[in-house]
Amino acid sequence: MAKKNPSTESESIAETNPALQRLSLLIGEWDVWFSAMSFQSDPSAVAHGHSSFQWLEGGAFLVEHSEADSAEAPRGILIIGPDDAAGTYCALHYDSRGVSRIYQMSLSSNTWKIWRDFPGFSQRFIGTISDDGMSIRASWEKSSDGSQWEYDFDLTYTKIK
Repeated sequence: MAKKNPSTESESIAETNPALQRLSLLIGEWDVWFSAMSFQSDPSAVAHGHSSFQWLEGGAFLVEHSEADSAEAPRGILIIGPDDAAGTYCALHYDSRGVSRIYQMSLSSNTWKIWRDFPGFSQRFIGTISDDGMSIRASWEKSSDGSQWEYDFDLTYTKIK
C-alpha cells in the first residue's frame, strides 16, 4: 500500500487554522505610508507603499506581500503561522535585498507587535489598530545591543479593500 505524499496532493486545508482567526482583520489590501525613515538619504521624505494579506493553503498560514514606491525600501514577504502552545505567532520574512529573518508576533485587542531579539540587531514593531479595523498606526525600532533602542520609522496602514 503506497503512502500519499501530502506535498503532491491537489487539495488544500479546508478551513482557517483556528489559531489564526484573530488575524482575519488583516486580510485585504492596504495603502501604506512610510515616514521619518532613518535608512533614507532624506529622513523627512514620505514614501507610499502597498501591502496585501491573504490566506495561504486555505488558512493554514497568513501571507503578507509588501512594497514601497521608494527604491530604498525593499519589497518583502512575510509568512505567519501560530505557535499554539505559546499563544503567539512566528513570522518568516524575506525581502528583495536577500534578507531573511524570523520574527515573533502577537495580536491582542488592538495592539499588533512584531519583534526579533538577536545579538547585534534586534527589532520591534508596535502597531495600534483603529476601532473600525480600517487603519493601523505603527512604528519600528532597532537595537544593536538589545537594551538601547532607537527609532527607525513610522508606518500608517489604511485598508482599501
